[in-house]
Amino acid sequence: MACRQVGLLVGPAFNLFLRLCDFKLGPFVVNKYTSPGIFMCLLWMLLQFVVLAMYWDVPPISSEGGAVMVEMKREEQDDEEEVPLMGSDEEPVHTYRAVSSDQLETSTSSEMQPFHSTSAVSNPFKNFSASREFLREEVVVLLTAQFITLFNQTALETMVTPLTQRYFSFGELGNSLMYSLCGVEVILGFFFVRWLSRKVADRAVLAVGLVICSAACIWCLIFLCNPQGGYGWELTAFIIGVFLQLLGLPFVAVSQVSLFSKVTAEKTQGFSQGVRRSVGGLATILGPLWAGGLTNNLYIMLGMMLALLMMITVMTALSYDRLTEPRAVQCAHNSDSGG
Repeated sequence: MACRQVGLLVGPAFNLFLRLCDFKLGPFVVNKYTSPGIFMCLLWMLLQFVVLAMYWDVPPISSEGGAVMVEMKREEQDDEEEVPLMGSDEEPVHTYRAVSSDQLETSTSSEMQPFHSTSAVSNPFKNFSASREFLREEVVVLLTAQFITLFNQTALETMVTPLTQRYFSFGELGNSLMYSLCGVEVILGFFFVRWLSRKVADRAVLAVGLVICSAACIWCLIFLCNPQGGYGWELTAFIIGVFLQLLGLPFVAVSQVSLFSKVTAEKTQGFSQGVRRSVGGLATILGPLWAGGLTNNLYIMLGMMLALLMMITVMTALSYDRLTEPRAVQCAHNSDSGG
C-alpha cells in the first residue's frame, strides 16, 4: 500500500531528468514529450525480468497432505496401543469386548476428518455471501474511506499543476521539484505511521488522518480559492495546504487497509482485497475527471472534497466501536498466547 501511494507521487518527479532528453533512438525521436512513454516501457520490461526470476506460485494443497496427516494419526494410535495396561506382576486375563457400530463410525470419521478439512479449505466460497460480507457497517465505512482517500489524492494531483502555473509561474523544473519533495514527505509519513500503529489502535490512526485531511481541505478553501496578499504569502499558503493534505494521507491509507483485512473473512481475503482495490481504481478514475473540469472553480471542487471528508468522518465516528478486530478472532489469539 505504501509503495503504491509513493509511486503515485514520485512518478511525476522523474520528469527532472526526462525533460532533458533530446536525442534519437534509431528512427524514434526521444524528447521531453516521448521520453516518459519510453521510460515506462523500460520499467515494464524490467518488471517482467524481475517476475520471471524472483516470483513463483505457492504449491496448492493436495490430497497427499491429508494422507500424511492420517498416517501420522495412525502411528500415534499404534503407540498408544503398545502401552501395557497391566503390571508385570499380574497374571494376564483374557477378556473379550464387543465393539459397537457407533464407536466404529467415530473412529472412521476421525481418520477421514483431514480429508474433509482439506476439501473445505480448497473451497473457501462454499458458505460465502457477498451481501453479508460487504454490506456490514464497518466494511462499508472502510470501503468509503478507500474511495474518498484516493479520490481526493488524485484530484489534488490534477489540481496542483494548473494552480502552480497560474499563480506561481512554475515550469517543468519547479513542478518536478515539488513532486519530489511531496514524495519525500509521504515516505517519511508512512514510516511514522508504521511506528505509530504499533502503539495506537488502527481506528485511532484513521480518525487522526481524517481530521488532518479535513483541516487541510478547509485551509485550501479559505486561502487558495481567492488568494490575497503578495507572492510570498500565496506561496506559503499553498505549501501549507499541500503539506497538510499529504500529511494526513498515510494515516488514512494505512489504517483503513489494516482494518479492512481484520474485519473481513480470512479465507476470502484475496476476493475481499480485490473488491477494495476495485473501489480504489474507480476513485483514481473519477478524481482527475472531477478536478480537471473545475480548476477554474475551486470552491465547487474543494467544497465537494470537503463534503466527502466530513461524510466519512461522521461515518467513522458513528461506527468507531465496530472498527476493530472481531471478538472471536481476538479470543482465539488470546487463547493461543495463553496456551
